[in-house]
Amino acid sequence: MHELSVTESLLEIALRHAEEAGAERITRLNIVIGELSSIVDESVQFYWDIISEGTMAEGAELHFERVEGSLRCTSCGHTFPLSRESFACPACGGKQVVAVGGDDFRLESIEVE
Repeated sequence: MHELSVTESLLEIALRHAEEAGAERITRLNIVIGELSSIVDESVQFYWDIISEGTMAEGAELHFERVEGSLRCTSCGHTFPLSRESFACPACGGKQVVAVGGDDFRLESIEVE
């Protein structure tokens, strides 16, 4: 259900910037979502279709770009891509790691007419 509030925020940001730019219509939003984010693309799209109705963003395409997660070893500092097979550091074999990427959720850009 948190997708509703983030989708409302996306709409508010898009409308504000489009109005400031003197746009007539928002045609596309480019959204970056990290692999470790709990945001579900389909839910954002579902809410977008409802809440954008009657605004200059109605019918705008939502383009989702997924970015992979990354971890950093606390023993040696090596940063590496998240793997579903193992969380062990490929450089030193350490098992103490922290997530350092992939929890993104941001509006990358807005396309307008």
